[in-house]
Amino acid sequence: MFDEAIRDLARRAGIAVEWNDYAGRPKTVAPDVLRHMLAALGLPCATRGDVLASRKRLQRRATLQALPPLITATAGRPTRLDVGASEPRIARLSFETGGTHDVLLSPVRGRLRVPPISRSGYHRLLIDDREFVLAVAPSRCWTLDDAVPDARLWGIAAQVYSLRHRGDGGIGDAAGIAALAEAAGSRGADAICLSPLHALFGADPSRYGPYSPSTRLFLNPLHASAALVFGEALVADTLGAEGLGDMFDRLEAQTLIDWPTAARAKHRLLRALFEPFIDSDGPLRLDFASFRADGGELLTQHAVFETLQAVKSATGLGDWRRWPLDLREPRSAAVAVFAASHEREVLYHCFLQWVADRSLRIAQHRARAAGMRIGAIGDLAVGMDPSGSHAWSRQDDVLGGLTIGAPPDLFNPLGQDWKLTGFSPRALIAGGFAPFLSTLRAALRNAGGVRIDHAMGLTRLWLIPDGADPADGAYLAYPLGDLLRLLALESQRHSAIIVGEDLGTLPAGFREALEIAGLHGMRVLWFECNGRTFNPPDAWDHSAVAMNSTHDLPTVAGWWRGSDIVARAECRRLGVGVNEADVAAERGTDRDALWQAFVHAGVADGDAPSPHDTQPVVDASLTFIAATPSPLCLPTIEDLIGVEEQPNLPGTVDEHPNWRRRLTVDVDTLLDEPRTAARVQRLAARRPRL
Repeated sequence: MFDEAIRDLARRAGIAVEWNDYAGRPKTVAPDVLRHMLAALGLPCATRGDVLASRKRLQRRATLQALPPLITATAGRPTRLDVGASEPRIARLSFETGGTHDVLLSPVRGRLRVPPISRSGYHRLLIDDREFVLAVAPSRCWTLDDAVPDARLWGIAAQVYSLRHRGDGGIGDAAGIAALAEAAGSRGADAICLSPLHALFGADPSRYGPYSPSTRLFLNPLHASAALVFGEALVADTLGAEGLGDMFDRLEAQTLIDWPTAARAKHRLLRALFEPFIDSDGPLRLDFASFRADGGELLTQHAVFETLQAVKSATGLGDWRRWPLDLREPRSAAVAVFAASHEREVLYHCFLQWVADRSLRIAQHRARAAGMRIGAIGDLAVGMDPSGSHAWSRQDDVLGGLTIGAPPDLFNPLGQDWKLTGFSPRALIAGGFAPFLSTLRAALRNAGGVRIDHAMGLTRLWLIPDGADPADGAYLAYPLGDLLRLLALESQRHSAIIVGEDLGTLPAGFREALEIAGLHGMRVLWFECNGRTFNPPDAWDHSAVAMNSTHDLPTVAGWWRGSDIVARAECRRLGVGVNEADVAAERGTDRDALWQAFVHAGVADGDAPSPHDTQPVVDASLTFIAATPSPLCLPTIEDLIGVEEQPNLPGTVDEHPNWRRRLTVDVDTLLDEPRTAARVQRLAARRPRL
């Protein structure tokens, strides 16, 4: 009976007690897993008294005092408030842009209803003595058709760290983004989709996975371009004065990134620029002061964390959860004393964020100046590392003791644990969605759009208790309607598109909900098939972004040759009991099917090339996705140049050089290479800029 009470409490808290796996088999979550998840949600259930108290917290009270501080609404539609009422009431509405007027709240089915409000924005609604934010959103996000009516655009998806150019110190940066955007924009491209640029761990550059950030509110300074901000002459002089020229040359010549060494070299340059700058006057110094003021407490706390973690990492305590208790609390007196005694170092980390932000702003400006109508599309990781800056500075935001992952499926029979934490849905609602809004605004700050990784997290996440197997988790529901309305509001305010990664096993109706809200989904060549028959271009989605591959999937050349099968076999990632020879035989069948799809679409002819003859297949694949009705096709830069190696092999850490591969050609001349130039020309011809 007690376990049933826990299951009932879990259901009320939004935890799916029962669910179906990838094969449709029903599953039931174990009571111990539910206890862990409920505790992480602030709903203890160790005793019957705990369960009763937690259940009381979840009880819906139809009173003004029980309403959350922010209520979302859709412009032009009435909004139901969870406030009991039998008679009309007068409320005062104050618009974000100024002006107030009285509104009549009417009782409908025992609850108050706000009349339709046509003006979108973050307004204030005063009912009696209680004031709320009424976030009135447009009916949908800013879309590609809003940017370019009847859009049939093309762009390039690029891993920022891989972009090679003179002076990057061995890690791709904002100057590489600017150079690629200018080159592609001059040839008719309208977008450049980037890998995540979130802040990682300054004290430990060996943690370089872009999808495992310390925080998504700030940037990785290793992708900053000091030359864009300070000018190439000053940077060249500083490199010479510091004796860094030869080191930069060696790092830039490598085919794989040496993250720790390159990070040390870049920080030597940035520190050498920081010291005279911080004591100077002038427009840039004033701009830095303005940046710090705008960043406020969030920026200061991140800078303090970076400084504190560097000190603690030197003693082997890089994880803040192992620090002394008084240092685990960002607003404690001990942290304040530490920050005051390390004021200049804290200032240095603010400086790093300023250089990163301003260099990305310049890169986006150059992309638009080159003719791109979207420019940079950023990438928003699904969560944050629980040992990182956000989890330390905003502990109430996140689900302590739980990590995000995926249940077992055909490709990952043991499930996946991504070792990331996410927002607590209860904290989001109680805090007026401030964590979500701050994160979204950071992603859109210097971009024309954002791709939301694992967009299913808008409606549910698979969460795993610390120490448990990935299979021993459960789905937790999120307020999808509220999040979609806030996405629409911020998207329209920034005139920025939203792309949701809607791949894999999705809840029923999820893709339809995203499309109605104006989010562009993703359609990838490898998944656009019916059985073993690849869908023709005209059968592809009319509103989703078309891609031939992603960072987690094989390149076209690698898939055709079978290099991905070899790599997965070497890393023991084919699956339990799966034989490499059997997978290779299946690939032969799939090759024939793909080539036939190309022939039927008129983008290839004749017999299929041999597995070693990859380049004609790459050519055909790019023309194939360009022929789809998608409003935007985004080939990866790896496929534009026809390489076999994919950026990341999921499930591996050290077995494969994930997030380390550098392009072999500088971005300044990359699109001039004859074969690449011909591919770009065909893309531009299929999707001419109107």
